[in-house]
Amino acid sequence: MPNHKIKVAVVGSTGFVGLELIYLLSKHPKVKIEYLCSQSNSGKKINFFDKRIKKKLPTLVNEKKVKWNNVDVVFLSLPNGKAQNITKKLFSKFNHLKFIDLSADFRIKKPKIFKKWYSQEHKAKNLIKDAIYSIPEFTEKKISKYRIISNPGCYATSIQLALKPLIIKRLIKKNSITIDSKSGYSGAGKNFLKKFNSKNFYSSCASYSVYKHRHMAEIDQELKISNYSFNPHIIPTYRGIISSIYIDVKQNNIAGRFFKILKSFYKKKYFVQIKGLNKNLGTNDVLNTNKCQITVNKSRNSKKIVIFSVIDNLIKGAAGQAIQNMNLLFNLKENKGLR
Repeated sequence: MPNHKIKVAVVGSTGFVGLELIYLLSKHPKVKIEYLCSQSNSGKKINFFDKRIKKKLPTLVNEKKVKWNNVDVVFLSLPNGKAQNITKKLFSKFNHLKFIDLSADFRIKKPKIFKKWYSQEHKAKNLIKDAIYSIPEFTEKKISKYRIISNPGCYATSIQLALKPLIIKRLIKKNSITIDSKSGYSGAGKNFLKKFNSKNFYSSCASYSVYKHRHMAEIDQELKISNYSFNPHIIPTYRGIISSIYIDVKQNNIAGRFFKILKSFYKKKYFVQIKGLNKNLGTNDVLNTNKCQITVNKSRNSKKIVIFSVIDNLIKGAAGQAIQNMNLLFNLKENKGLR
């Protein structure tokens, strides 16, 4: 555990995720926020954008004004494609500096796959090998070997936490999975109204990106599956994700075994709670926390199991998971500054 406070810079401070990140970091007992960066809002105070932030913090500045020798870790909360440029510029010049990227820039290991899903060339291909895709529950023993931490997507987090232990045990046929996920509109970013042009947006639900949501690239890569269905939806609430996962099984009465395996896998994991067998589940108990809650359920169809997984998309799906990764990277308890 470091004796000094971890000196932090945040680049991309005024989006939904950036503000959530700063709010959480401002209350972290082992963090000192040295720089808050914004390209278009330099000179403004951060609490102009988020009244929850009460602590006196540095004024927003352009990223070019940061003295990187005085920073231990930089959080990059930027549009896809932007973190690559900053990381490429700084990685070799400042050997002490660690990077936690909340975009997709270092999530995908193959540049051709990245280009396929994100319609742009990867601009830091030689650094991909130096990055780790990190859901901390799966990477806590490896993360200290890396300087670039790629924070996973929100949908991908809720889905992998529910499925990966079962896939490791080879209990699931990889072509037998249907995933229905619903997210609050903060997951679409600040320009959500431009993306979802609906006059009844705040009182309606909408499906989108049914066969081409970008988080599928992460799910393909990390779970090594491809022949599955993933159907995301936006719902009229600010935060929270519920993923309903339908799995075809060969055996009857296997729900209990699924439950025991998940319970055993996560028994020492602070933030993942396996809540029960045949239990209803909602986002209410995970909002404003870094927790993931999961239940395993029988179906009327004896050859089908339903798993529910809920997270707060802005916290366990983004800012909180980034801080959890930082804690492990700096040899702190993973739950330091989080709940």
